[in-house]
Amino acid sequence: MSLVGSYVALSKPLVVAFPVLLLAWLRFGIAAAAMPHWLRRPADEAPMTTRTRGLVFLESFLGNFLFSICMLFGVSMTSAVSAGVIMASIPAVVALGSWLFLRERITLRIGLAIACAAFGIGLLALAPARASVNPQAAASASMPWLGDLLVFFAVLCEAAYAVIGKSLTGRLGPKRISALINLWGFVLSTPLGVWFALHFDFGAVSFGMWGLLVAYALAASIWTVWLWMTGLKGVPASQAGVFTVMLPVSAALVGVLVLGERLSTPQLLAFAFALLGVVLATWPARRR
Repeated sequence: MSLVGSYVALSKPLVVAFPVLLLAWLRFGIAAAAMPHWLRRPADEAPMTTRTRGLVFLESFLGNFLFSICMLFGVSMTSAVSAGVIMASIPAVVALGSWLFLRERITLRIGLAIACAAFGIGLLALAPARASVNPQAAASASMPWLGDLLVFFAVLCEAAYAVIGKSLTGRLGPKRISALINLWGFVLSTPLGVWFALHFDFGAVSFGMWGLLVAYALAASIWTVWLWMTGLKGVPASQAGVFTVMLPVSAALVGVLVLGERLSTPQLLAFAFALLGVVLATWPARRR
């Protein structure tokens, strides 16, 4: 989740250099070229059922394809810190989804952890906006209300990603899940991606921006998905959802340290509550 938050913030320069739909297609294409060997079914893994195939498609469509589109368009219209504000609601949304669809029980400690995340987002939402010291970052926040709305849709997609991912980890291995949902993302983004590619001047993109694109593709489609699916194998979705609070924390920190945005005192307090939530969620249970 820390990696996800980092690339959410670092995608702001990328959406300036590339059209959003072209950027999504390039991301999925680069990752697909890097992990074709992960598509092969292991000998000890059962063939996919119709239900499993449907879950893989939904995992990619909601948590991969739509999340990328909403997040990329959203951060291009608002600030990285504002995106972090809204994404702090992910733990509560994941917990609600795991209770509704997976019938997971939310313990008192996990409930308190979710409350910390919710209180943190409240502090962030009430914090006064701070001007960016980076003129490009300030200019990119052209339609903050629409950007905030799209980021919230990305929150819903991320919550679905966590809940569906928990179901898939009992059926498929983490590597194969990563490869399959990325392949679906590539298929879904290809029609519009090709259209934008035919009208785009690739020679105008700097070498450094290409390097950032490759790092973004590998982090977004391979490293973070594999880490998340591996972790979900042994952690309830409601508890794992608390860790999604690291997404807005790292997104906002990258916005401050790299993109020149500023944090206020309420925002710093919000991050403290977010980290307290993670501590509560991971504190070892007392043995009886």
